[in-house]
Amino acid sequence: MTRAWLLPMLFVVCGSLLAIAQITSGSPGAATALLVVFVLLGVLYSPLAFPRSIGAAEAQRRSAADGRPIVYWRAGCKYCLRLRFRLGRNARRLHWVDIWRDPAGAAEVRAANGGNETVPTVVLAGRPYVNPDPAWVRGQLPPSP
Repeated sequence: MTRAWLLPMLFVVCGSLLAIAQITSGSPGAATALLVVFVLLGVLYSPLAFPRSIGAAEAQRRSAADGRPIVYWRAGCKYCLRLRFRLGRNARRLHWVDIWRDPAGAAEVRAANGGNETVPTVVLAGRPYVNPDPAWVRGQLPPSP
């Protein structure tokens, strides 16, 4: 859990320190801009930018029932972030498993990737796809009811 928040908190702390330095040098406008940029980076690289994660076992159960892909991801991964934002609102239609919060999810990813925790790994109908094109993933989603 703390590992997922380490990078976002580092962004916020560094942004705060830089903002304080700008304020002491007499540039409150630059301080505000720096702080806003670093807080936004913190939010983007935090688990907040992703749909709510579930456990690997629950994701597999739900995927078997509704045919939707499972996405194994971790906070701070730029490729996971790229997939999330390129999917847009469709991202909520997938089952997301944070491998840093779920050891079973991490084990699934290692089994699919020869021992490596390479994410995003998308599992569709039991077959893993490592870092797939977001357009391809969008095309694999079942039609909306």
